[in-house]
Amino acid sequence: MIQHRPFETLGRIERDWLDARLHFRFGEIGRPEHSALGPLHIWNDDTFAPRSGFGMHAHANVEIVSLVRSGAITHEDSFGNTGRIEAGNVQVMSAGRGIRHAERNEENEPAQLFQIWLTPRTCDAQPRWARRSFGLGQPEAGFVIVASGASADIDAGALPIDADARLLVADMRNGQCLARALAKDAQAYLVPMTGHIRVNDVCLAPRDGAAVRNEAALSITACDHTSIVLLETLNC
Repeated sequence: MIQHRPFETLGRIERDWLDARLHFRFGEIGRPEHSALGPLHIWNDDTFAPRSGFGMHAHANVEIVSLVRSGAITHEDSFGNTGRIEAGNVQVMSAGRGIRHAERNEENEPAQLFQIWLTPRTCDAQPRWARRSFGLGQPEAGFVIVASGASADIDAGALPIDADARLLVADMRNGQCLARALAKDAQAYLVPMTGHIRVNDVCLAPRDGAAVRNEAALSITACDHTSIVLLETLNC
């Protein structure tokens, strides 16, 4: 079953500097049917205004994956990690037993990012932070695994996360098809960053979501040039 979550149906948080669309219900914001998928419970589509963002604030026992789509976000945390995460880069922060961090757009243009929250396997672990490029612009590469809770010998080169999930990205030409088999009982969530796609028999517009349950495989066809993000759960 594929549940289509059109962009215009998503929950929304608006501030003078932030426009956030919520693919998953958060508190009383969003639709009740937009429920979690295994460890995946937040997928926010955020736009930060220039020279704005979140100041230092605390997290604990959550895996946070931030994928920057345009502009740049500057990270700072209480363990001394700092970094500028540009478009085409992904950041992983394991909050573990507790971490304080800030995420700000220090640029003169808006920044767009997906922020994904996952329930960790382990409580009160050592906090960690890392980043890498996810290298879109290469349709011939197919799916690239950018973050994963699987072992390094299975998902080599992926940023490690302490969650039963892996995050993949792909750039696709118009008419290109990608197939992805899903493990038994695995669930998945798919969002096209740009462009239109067809997932099995469901058509998605840019920034729509698709929650996947009880499907053995996905057949993804690009209806124009598109970049997609796919999270699939692991049965570890």
